[in-house]
Amino acid sequence: MYKSLIRPLLFSIDPEKVHYFTFSLIRNLSKIPGVPQLLRALYLNKDPRLERTLFGLTFKNPVGLAAGFDKNAVLFNELADFGFGFVEIGTLTPKGQEGNPKQRLFRLKDDQGLINRMGFNNDGVAAAIAHLKKNKKKLIIGGNIGKNTGIPLEQYTQDYCDTFYELHPYVDYFVLNVSCPNVGSHAKLQDKDYLLELIGAVQKINAKKPVQKPILLKIAPDLNSHQLDEIIELVAETQIDGVIASNTSTNREGLKTPKNQLEAIGNGGLSGLPIKERSTATIQYLADHSNKAFPIIGVGGIHTAEDALEKIDAGADLVQLYTGFVYEGPRLIKEINKALLHREGAS
Repeated sequence: MYKSLIRPLLFSIDPEKVHYFTFSLIRNLSKIPGVPQLLRALYLNKDPRLERTLFGLTFKNPVGLAAGFDKNAVLFNELADFGFGFVEIGTLTPKGQEGNPKQRLFRLKDDQGLINRMGFNNDGVAAAIAHLKKNKKKLIIGGNIGKNTGIPLEQYTQDYCDTFYELHPYVDYFVLNVSCPNVGSHAKLQDKDYLLELIGAVQKINAKKPVQKPILLKIAPDLNSHQLDEIIELVAETQIDGVIASNTSTNREGLKTPKNQLEAIGNGGLSGLPIKERSTATIQYLADHSNKAFPIIGVGGIHTAEDALEKIDAGADLVQLYTGFVYEGPRLIKEINKALLHREGAS
């Protein structure tokens, strides 16, 4: 029903407008008595065999929603009814900001992908905290954090630290977003020396808290083997809790979308099916060359249960959806969990 009826209707409207329309629709439907129960009956797959324990947290199932969908933490309670095991909010910055000029979100229908250059648009950490105070504790919540646009280089770390400090009581784990191609100086954010400084600074804050929260690093799918080796060294040196592989890509190779259409779209991060293989290769490299020394969350191009299993076989402990959720609908979550249970039963 989603792919035959709902998706064609949604895809006839501007992608960013559809995003907010969908938010309003889910929130309003969830207020109708009986609807949350119906959604859970349709999509939720409760089975202790799906549970995963990583960095001290127990996830009800290994399928999560990637950052960028529920940026301001307004829909995580309702999204739990669709069967997700965890939701990552953000990217959040200390102060709210508009992000890049519109139009900034584009569908590549022929490639089952998206290009976005949103630019960390969000309402700021304080607004997100106000929503997180209404957390019904249905699932694990991750906090993806970044820096405000246009600040001087010397303030980058302070921005991350400010958000980390304020958000700390309200999320279960943190993600340092240093790999988004849609913000200024993202190359600096991926420099190993800078990452050592940044990770050390947030770890210092973390150590002073009564309860320490896991900290993960989100990396790009475009890193070469030398850069991935540096990530492995960085994790070993800092003892950061894990890696999310991967963010969106700036690579446009092999796309079916006509070149003139891509040129008209311009810059932005590519997500969805076109980055599936690059993301999986990144996971495989990290797992193999580190001897699976740290947890990996796999994201990028998961449109089927088989795509998710590929990520897990490559070395991912958990997976996240974004573009696949948009293209395939909420049934994808249940299909992945069913495939995992089938594999569990066959083993």
